[in-house]
Amino acid sequence: MKYKNKLNMLTPAQIIVIYYLLAVTVSTALISMPIALKPGVELSFMDALFTAASAVSVTGLTVVDISETFSTAGRFILMLVLQVGGIGIMTLGTFLWLIFGKKIGFKERRLIMTDQNMFTLSGLVNLLKQVLIIILTIEAVGALILGIYLLNYFDSPVDAFLQGLFMSVSATTNGGFDISGASLMPYAHDYFIQFVNIILIIFGAIGFPVLVEVKNFLMNKQQDRKFHFTLFTKLTSVTFLALVAFGTIIFIIFEYKYFLAGKSWHEGFFYALFQSVSTRSGGLSTMDVSQLTTPTLLVLCGLMFIGASPSSVGGGIRTTTFALNILFVYHFARGNRYIKLFKRELCEEDIIRSMVVTLIAFFITTSATVILTITEKFSLIEIIFEVCSAFGTTGLSMGITPELSGIGQCVIILLMFIGRVGIISFIFMLGGKEKREKFHYPKERIIIG
Repeated sequence: MKYKNKLNMLTPAQIIVIYYLLAVTVSTALISMPIALKPGVELSFMDALFTAASAVSVTGLTVVDISETFSTAGRFILMLVLQVGGIGIMTLGTFLWLIFGKKIGFKERRLIMTDQNMFTLSGLVNLLKQVLIIILTIEAVGALILGIYLLNYFDSPVDAFLQGLFMSVSATTNGGFDISGASLMPYAHDYFIQFVNIILIIFGAIGFPVLVEVKNFLMNKQQDRKFHFTLFTKLTSVTFLALVAFGTIIFIIFEYKYFLAGKSWHEGFFYALFQSVSTRSGGLSTMDVSQLTTPTLLVLCGLMFIGASPSSVGGGIRTTTFALNILFVYHFARGNRYIKLFKRELCEEDIIRSMVVTLIAFFITTSATVILTITEKFSLIEIIFEVCSAFGTTGLSMGITPELSGIGQCVIILLMFIGRVGIISFIFMLGGKEKREKFHYPKERIIIG
């Protein structure tokens, strides 16, 4: 009873964070089991914890070689953990509640609303049902297509379909893990493999509400009924695609005389496109990013810091946060007090939240960078890249992850965790319950700028 009373005093954000901490704990135990490891392989507690945190946060950074460490059973366990982290604890929890006939009450709906960054309690259960069906369908189709195609690379159909299944789950959840030992570098010139992975990464990172609305749009179109996309879907899709296009163009411009020198136009385009899409939170790579120039690496850091869309499998400050910041600066410079977009007016509260999220994220990543420059022996650009990759739950690395010190690993684990639960949940976890002011003082203006 005492434990139940303490639990009732927690905010939904605090409970969600506890759930993810439990997921990391259970995942650490699961991947440490002898059945999950190859014969003769030993996994230290710190390595298991880091791998579990990376899998739950669907980041992909790892201090061990997945292909050399985990058995077939271990790879299936990793896929299960990626599903929990990618689709979300509350989505899978809701699914289990429905299976066992548990009534989903007000408390459960508040948890779902917090986990999915929603504003209303209505329609949440139906939304999660659709999300689960859509994501599992995407993964299944992706696994089937990749498995059949990979028969060209593997002699055994079992190996081909296992590779295809893991690749599909990893790409869709934006997990960034691979069982080849070299990410997608062996397929650097196989554009079909790259294209399928690009589509899967986009499906996972663009946001679950967007996928649901697209599905509803297609169904209404078949029935000749009108359908209107929400402002969220419009803004998210435009921002997401704009960032992918921006990253691709900048990559080509900055690396034209360096990494892309001597390569054909289609090689250069796919190298640029895949790396740009992967910075949304994918983490898979068709090349060694340490070969890129510093300006390109800094652009990739910025893209990873922004991350994926809200209510998706990815981390970072999120695409809509970035979009609102840009819109606010643009309209403020033009003297506009209100921001209008797609025949809608944005709420001031959302603008404030976007600025708060960005400032706190900048403070967290800057602090992490300073700590790592003290504890680690790597260059500043390597550390910044690792920090942005962890916070954006991306998983791209310049190869320094296995050589991080114990303190460095703890910092990266914390960044991955914050990136997964989200800045808003992290803030509310620390702040506790919302308090209503009983009185106000007279307002006074402050000189700024």
